[in-house]
Amino acid sequence: MLYPLKFRPWLRTMVWGGEKIAAYKGVESDDPKVGESWEISSYPGAESVVSEGPLEGKTLPELVREYKDRLVGKAVYERTGDEFPLLIKFIDARNDLSIQVHPDDAKARRCHNQPFGKTEMWYVIQADPGAHLYSGISKEITPEDYVRLITEDRIVDVLADHKVAPGDVFFLPAGRIHAICSGTFLAEIQQTSDLTYRIWDYGRLGLDGKPRALHTDLAKEAIDYKVYPSYKQSYAEVADEKVTLVSCPYFTTDLYDLDRPFDIPLEDIDSFLVVIAVDGSGALRDTEGHCVPIRRGESLLIPAESRGIRLEPEGKLKILTSCIC
Repeated sequence: MLYPLKFRPWLRTMVWGGEKIAAYKGVESDDPKVGESWEISSYPGAESVVSEGPLEGKTLPELVREYKDRLVGKAVYERTGDEFPLLIKFIDARNDLSIQVHPDDAKARRCHNQPFGKTEMWYVIQADPGAHLYSGISKEITPEDYVRLITEDRIVDVLADHKVAPGDVFFLPAGRIHAICSGTFLAEIQQTSDLTYRIWDYGRLGLDGKPRALHTDLAKEAIDYKVYPSYKQSYAEVADEKVTLVSCPYFTTDLYDLDRPFDIPLEDIDSFLVVIAVDGSGALRDTEGHCVPIRRGESLLIPAESRGIRLEPEGKLKILTSCIC
């Protein structure tokens, strides 16, 4: 029987990155621009590696190929095969990220020969005073308007600007213009893709000292130009209960704010379960008797063949879980 899996984080230097990730996760880093920690990833070149136990040293793609539906679930394996479908990150925006948009699955296959587009969600963990982000457009524009606004450096004039606080949740389907901005630290749950169309980047230079490429035409075809009533997910946080934050065809994400042991049955979920500790500490115990300590900044992968887990807080423990169901 497979057991809960921990992986080594992959820390990614970004031109806009900062210093919060290392402190949050309790790891050492001399890099002052760590923008992302890829927690669970099968993306080529950034494959997660098991950090402990009998499978230590195995990569996530190796595990999927070896254990197939035992790891990811029968329905998931029939749908995505050896491609693990989710990518889990922590993101620290010391400076503003570029204004950007992601393609959907069809455009990813047609234009890039890649299996997944990029639908994602954000859970804000920390926010400096005055921190904000962009998600969606605030007034209707045409593709021609978009091109004109880019040439005039005024695209932010039509973006929906949101002040943020810890606990805020944003769902970003492929096609939605967005940007994480300075002072925002969050967890990101997304499809396994790194396809990003950069729309505008403040005239900033990259880590190589050169202007970063823009993808104006690709973005023009990918953008959802519709204005929506709200871009922020509303939910009521309730202690010691499951609270669903986002449910879409690509993932379902729930929040658990716990101060007592809590059982999550998994017999009826034909999917793996990702567990992300966003605050506190405790232990995770499965029905097969495996017990794994978990603390803020750690993520675990629970195999689909597991029949259930128990979360045991040491004081308080705040958890996000994601599966495909």
